[in-house]
Amino acid sequence: MLDSRFWQHPLVETAGYFSVVVLCLVVSMVIFELVTKYKNWEEIKKGNVAVSLATGGKILGICNIFRYSIERHSTLLEMLGWGLFGFTLLIFAYILFEFLTPRFKVDEEIENENRSVGFISFTISVGLSFVIGASIS
Repeated sequence: MLDSRFWQHPLVETAGYFSVVVLCLVVSMVIFELVTKYKNWEEIKKGNVAVSLATGGKILGICNIFRYSIERHSTLLEMLGWGLFGFTLLIFAYILFEFLTPRFKVDEEIENENRSVGFISFTISVGLSFVIGASIS
């Protein structure tokens, strides 16, 4: 049986947080794949920079939220709960972005390689991740 000090060693804690966040990132990207009307990885493979920007913003935003959650919470379960709550808010922000732009459809513009919309999507994801991260406690 392992000594309880083993689980509190910084290397073990780091590996644990890393593993959980990578798993959450994979699940998050699957959920974003379901939310968007285009296929993220197929579009990226084709060289669609707008999709790459939007997807990169989502990845950076999710990781930033979990960074704040790791920093502020002392247990893995608390970190996971607050990180997932923050991710939920990020998805809500993405849906809100689509709703607040009635003159065009965000997903269609990104799929059609509109880099300006892809960049704004990137900026919204990253920017709001700082707000979400700062507020989770």
